[in-house]
Amino acid sequence: MRTTIVRHQSVMVSYDVVNDWTVVEVDGEVDAHTAPMIREAMIKLLGEGHRHFVLDLGFVTFMDSMGLGVIVAITKRIREHEGSLRIASVSSRMLRIFDLSGMRESYEIYPSAAEATQSAPAPGSLAHWPHPSS
Repeated sequence: MRTTIVRHQSVMVSYDVVNDWTVVEVDGEVDAHTAPMIREAMIKLLGEGHRHFVLDLGFVTFMDSMGLGVIVAITKRIREHEGSLRIASVSSRMLRIFDLSGMRESYEIYPSAAEATQSAPAPGSLAHWPHPSS
């Protein structure tokens, strides 16, 4: 059952649990105004015991550097809790942002949330973040 955790005029964030993954779907703009809301929602989920996340960006219409910054901040928090993070449904435009920022190699990026949740999470998969494991 999908639960909404942020509802704002320019962004909505909801989550569902699939195969031990907490799939967080972001719908709308991720910018200086909305990024802190997304960060706080993710921290709340961590506080509730969620550890393994798929960040579904398929409905993101805009993302600036604050959006990338919130992904890094969330990753650090998840890592502190020995969790996992996969990113899903990234548009080609957004994938270019990940490329230009040098962040693409640091994350497991999947074409869809369904593909990202096919295998169960492995604790500590962020142990070598921000560098990809070999």
